[in-house]
Amino acid sequence: MSRRTLASKLTTVTAALAALAALSGCADQVSSHASGSGGSGGKGPKVKIMVGGIDKVIYLPAMLAQRLGYFKDEGVNVELLSEPAGIDATTSLVAGNVQGVVGFYDHTLDLQTKGKSVESVVQLAQTPGEVEIVSDKAADDLKSPKDFAGKKLGVTGLGSSTDFLTKYLGVHDGVSTDKFSNVAVGAGQTFISALQQGSIDGGMTTDPTVAQILDKKLGKVLIDMRTPGGSKKALGGLYPSSSLYMNTDWVEGHKDTVQKLTNAFVRTLKWMSAHSAQEIATKMPSDYAQGGEGLYAKAIESTLPMFTKDGKMPADGPATVQRVLKSFNPNLKNATIDLEKTYTSEFTERAS
Repeated sequence: MSRRTLASKLTTVTAALAALAALSGCADQVSSHASGSGGSGGKGPKVKIMVGGIDKVIYLPAMLAQRLGYFKDEGVNVELLSEPAGIDATTSLVAGNVQGVVGFYDHTLDLQTKGKSVESVVQLAQTPGEVEIVSDKAADDLKSPKDFAGKKLGVTGLGSSTDFLTKYLGVHDGVSTDKFSNVAVGAGQTFISALQQGSIDGGMTTDPTVAQILDKKLGKVLIDMRTPGGSKKALGGLYPSSSLYMNTDWVEGHKDTVQKLTNAFVRTLKWMSAHSAQEIATKMPSDYAQGGEGLYAKAIESTLPMFTKDGKMPADGPATVQRVLKSFNPNLKNATIDLEKTYTSEFTERAS
């Protein structure tokens, strides 16, 4: 091998190692950023929780519990991680990379059909907290889900809960899922950019993205599922969404730790119910308020009605979720789902 060839190969290897180091550094920064302040230090059992978008208001209780120091009070060392879409967070749980997910309850039903036993241990929300937005450019042709045919609709990820709910809205109004296209565009700035560029005609997203879109006059609200009334109108009932869900085997083997996590989350929900949106906003990381502090507080205020006050599953919630999923999901359509295995009230009862 010539000296020139050897030098060339060494240069290539050095560059590759430098790139890997840079990527590792970025990953560390993301992990550190997600964990925020007010963490549990190094004491107590270590639990990794993946959040399906750490800065989304619908998942706010996870970071808020950390910031209030409630995990630390319970003696559990929680590391919060973030994935942009709920389906990615679920993949991390199934792979065993994390012990819990703060994401949509509906994934527990979908996973059961695939032979995975996963259950919600704390139900953070009773409605989806989602909003179907239509861009100003497409508003004349897209006035309801009946107009979904031929449209490109943004979702956080394919197989995500936004994907599920968008399909349901179309099917419910007589438009089969093969008539429109769901496009994975994430949330936040990537969703806003897709709307601005015309890559999507509309889509499903949450606050604070909704507040930013309305503030910039880029789109309009087509369907609002942030409140119990909005959920019932769009889906025919309460639709439990944001939750802490975990592998059933792990729950059974770590009940003391699960109880501590539940205590922290229920305490957080109660704190939220007794404080204003502005007070909640001041507890969150400053970079979550990308549209400004006032707009961020407004986004929280719009979304607060979705949250439970005690972490308990709404009585008819699981049945509503099952009905919605069966309407379009071939995996669930003819499957027998044991709803009682998709959630547990054991820990929230003790927390109360």
